[in-house]
This record gives sequence, C-alpha cells and structure tokens, in this order.
Amino acid sequence: MYIEISTFVFTTLIGVTIIFHLLLLFGMPWGEATMGGKYKGKLPIKMRIVSFISILILLLFAIIVLVKANILWNHFKSYTEIGIWFVVGYLALGIVMNTITPSKIERKIWVPVTVLLFVTSLIVALAE
Repeated sequence: MYIEISTFVFTTLIGVTIIFHLLLLFGMPWGEATMGGKYKGKLPIKMRIVSFISILILLLFAIIVLVKANILWNHFKSYTEIGIWFVVGYLALGIVMNTITPSKIERKIWVPVTVLLFVTSLIVALAE
C-alpha cells in the first residue's frame, strides 16, 4: 500500500515539476524560482536548454520509479535495482542545493517538493 501511494505522490510531483520546466522552456518569466534565482523573468536560451535536460532526467526518474514499483515494464526491473539509488541520491543532493539557494522563492517551493520526492523514492527503493 505504501509503495503504491509513494509511487503516485512521486509521479504526480515529477509531473508538476516537468510542467514547470516546460513552461520555463517556452518562456514563462519564472527564472527567480529556479537555478539559484540568478535569472529574473524569462530564462536565457542556454538556461532553457538546461530546463529541457531537466525534463529528460525527470522523465527517466519517473520511469525508474514506475518500473521499480511494478507498474510499468516489469521486464526492465533488474535495471531499476541500481537506478533507483541514483534517483534517491540525486534527490538528496537536490534537498541540499534547494536549501542553500539564495532564492527565497526557490527554497519555499522546491525544498518541500524535493523532500517529498526523496522520501517517496526512498520508500520505493526499499521495497522488495
């Protein structure tokens, strides 16, 4: 039961984060809420490419969690036994980075989201 709930919360939050990055990619003026708040308004083109790369990474993370939780492509489950720990580690680092960012809005939005993503991915990682 915990695995299913954790997977649902994880994929929902990843989906919201992907939508956020898509909107940044297409020019929404939310630069202060990402990348340390260095860019006010719209992100420059180079940083939009970073958002695109983030989308690809987040999609991969969602697939890893869904496969590990036996929801998607069970025949790839053996790959997720290691992959899930990359997800957990990346999110642990994300907590640190979002906590120390100089951007107040980034801390307020992304610390709670990253903590929830970390906890839910850890639950899935520890599941048998």
